[in-house]
Amino acid sequence: MAAASGDAEVLLLRDIGVADAAALLAEHGLELVGVEDGAPIPGSYWGEPEAGIIGCTVYARGDTPVHSMLHEACHLIVLPPERRALVHTDATDSVPEEDASCYLQIVLADALPGVGRNRLMADMDTWGYSFRLGSTRAWFERDAGDARAWLQARALLPA
Repeated sequence: MAAASGDAEVLLLRDIGVADAAALLAEHGLELVGVEDGAPIPGSYWGEPEAGIIGCTVYARGDTPVHSMLHEACHLIVLPPERRALVHTDATDSVPEEDASCYLQIVLADALPGVGRNRLMADMDTWGYSFRLGSTRAWFERDAGDARAWLQARALLPA
């Protein structure tokens, strides 16, 4: 693990099974493309080491935080296919889509061995995600009903 924000450590892509992450994204019609260490990450909104997105592809390096890879993937997952194809770096300016992406990344973290929602929420807090109840967990458990309903209405939550 490496520092992503200050001295706090977050789980990195190289810390988990990259094949598991690629398989999870493939289930949603996305491709995970590895980028060599030190190389620029195509489509990265926040800059290295954060994940990037272009079309249906998520780009990440070994030092990319898992939460970043999942978040950017979820931005693509919540979009209809015709909008996905047009994405380059910035997936949305929609608050409902942003909230849905945050919610879905937490849910999908349970599908990654060695990750899980508890670790992902802690890493989101470490990185600096901001929720009005003060933490990712508080938002997810007590204030994310609109995001959950948005995802359910589009059949985007796993059964």
